[in-house]
Amino acid sequence: MWVIERSVGIFINLLETLILVRVFMSYIIRDLNNPVFNFVYQVTEPILSPFRDLMDKLGINTGMIDFSPLLAFVFLDLISYILRAIL
Repeated sequence: MWVIERSVGIFINLLETLILVRVFMSYIIRDLNNPVFNFVYQVTEPILSPFRDLMDKLGINTGMIDFSPLLAFVFLDLISYILRAIL
């Protein structure tokens, strides 16, 4: 069981790292054709878009600042905690 727990932890840490990389890259890289940016975007967008949609449905307008990465971090940490408690 510890193998599954450790694998889930590594996977969630990898996703959180990619989200953080995306946040920093959004300020640095303006070329949307950059292959590294495209990879990070394709991996993280399915995680971030539901939180962005939820904020829109709730009418939360944050202006130019996107808080979906922060919500994704909280959600991923919550999932990690629940899975570790179950396993």
